[in-house]
Amino acid sequence: MTDSEQTLHREEAFHDAWASAVDPASVPVRESFTLPTCPENRWLHSQLGDVRGKTVLELGTGLGEAATWFAMHGAQVIATDLSGGMLALAGRVAARHGAALLPAQMDGACLALANASVDVVYAANTLHHVDQARCIAEVHRVLRPGGVAVFWDPLRYNPAINVYRRMATAVRTEDEHPLGVDDLRLLRRTFHRVDARFFWLATLGVFVWFYAGLRIHPNAERYWKKIITDYAAIAPLYRALAALDAVLLRIPGLRWWAWNIAVVCRK
Repeated sequence: MTDSEQTLHREEAFHDAWASAVDPASVPVRESFTLPTCPENRWLHSQLGDVRGKTVLELGTGLGEAATWFAMHGAQVIATDLSGGMLALAGRVAARHGAALLPAQMDGACLALANASVDVVYAANTLHHVDQARCIAEVHRVLRPGGVAVFWDPLRYNPAINVYRRMATAVRTEDEHPLGVDDLRLLRRTFHRVDARFFWLATLGVFVWFYAGLRIHPNAERYWKKIITDYAAIAPLYRALAALDAVLLRIPGLRWWAWNIAVVCRK
């Protein structure tokens, strides 16, 4: 087995195990696109606009929040994932919300789709799991002219988040590679127009509160899910820190220290 095949096998096994432990009723679909602690999705959805009648390809569907959300808004959604367990879970999540998906198990860096066959590509926390250059080329290939691809992923530079990554070994895979300046440059070379925004700098204080205040180890709960499920409890802290981020994230040199980047790419 090659190194690449071993990586795919590890990723599939990890996400199959995660999917087997999730109750579809617990997956927060609407909240993932409406709560203030989901600023990436709120911005990306505003950029995409009305998706009714469009073919939306999601890479790395995971628990199925986004695939279900777009299907609920009238899109035909092709939900892809390396993990068959995640695809099955996403289908159950969609059914609970009266939506249907077209599931397809595949590697995001090798898409079994025709050229210029989809209107929108959505990928959340996916690029840092795959071969970025191959995935970006594939996304560009399957997009129709005038189509839009949106991504959001973690960045590699913030030292606090890097400490968190070293602690959260049980809820992350060993093959992750967060994005950097070079990845944004690649997107800008590939697509006609690229707009980027950065999220979570001062607001990472919420993670500090989970660890130091609530004494929740990063391996005990996925912090990036807890900011959704526990929003009511953290809302005052988040709002105060978000007001600070509104200033800090306007400073070019600080933006790359954010936790996440969201990108809108137009073909």
